Amino acid sequence: MLLTSVIIVLREVLEAALLLSILLATSRFMQLRTRWFYASLAFGVVGAVAYGNNLTAISNAFDGTGQELLDAFLQFAIYLLLLLIVPLMVINHHRGAYKRNLLQGAMLVAVAFAVLREGSEVYVYLSAFRTQPDLYSSVMTGALLGAGIGFSIGALFYYLLLGLSRHYTLLLAGILLTLVGAGMCAQAAQMLIQADWLPAQAPLWDTSALLPEGSLPGQLLYALVSYEATPTPIEVIVYSVSISLMVLLLGFTHYVSRSYRQNLPEARAH
Repeated sequence: MLLTSVIIVLREVLEAALLLSILLATSRFMQLRTRWFYASLAFGVVGAVAYGNNLTAISNAFDGTGQELLDAFLQFAIYLLLLLIVPLMVINHHRGAYKRNLLQGAMLVAVAFAVLREGSEVYVYLSAFRTQPDLYSSVMTGALLGAGIGFSIGALFYYLLLGLSRHYTLLLAGILLTLVGAGMCAQAAQMLIQADWLPAQAPLWDTSALLPEGSLPGQLLYALVSYEATPTPIEVIVYSVSISLMVLLLGFTHYVSRSYRQNLPEARAH
């Protein structure tokens, strides 16, 4: 049970920890207030407990597919928020203080949703062993180890981004958030397949022999790019479209922002 708990909790914690560390690092570089960070954690934890305590009612909704649909909604919502956050980061890089309240608000909601979703899974898992004291200590030990590993990896990404120059921090953050967002869309597609809202399909390939999903590298890739050893065609299409949409939006935003900067009176004077 200890090893199982490490893997389960690591899987849930790592994705939220990566998203949080990337957004927090870029927030520091853009000199934004970090109050949004503490508020997002508070809202996310409260939401996770409420979600876990009402899991039965949620699961029974929509003919027994309520949990899958809610998870898919949260994943798509985070991606849509990233479609707002990443371009705003680019605009702020070129123009300075631009709609910072909107940017901080979008970061707050995105992290709160991520903590809610991942935290609820951990809460439900740990709650299932409360009445089994012979297993609970091993489960809790494994959960703490898994959470520690997950947050440590998130901290490494945070300090890695802080150690770079402003330009490269925003560039790497944009790439990482694009991959994380596309991964969330792929996971949402998995939820919709489980809910029978999308058709089940045979996998395109199987890489479980080369890189098992349960391994630490597999868990890291799952959190970062939603790695799956046996993806279906729909998941690959959703993932590819999500990345393409973000890249096109970033390219357009970067072009418009640079044109705006070049047309400033100070730029023309030089």
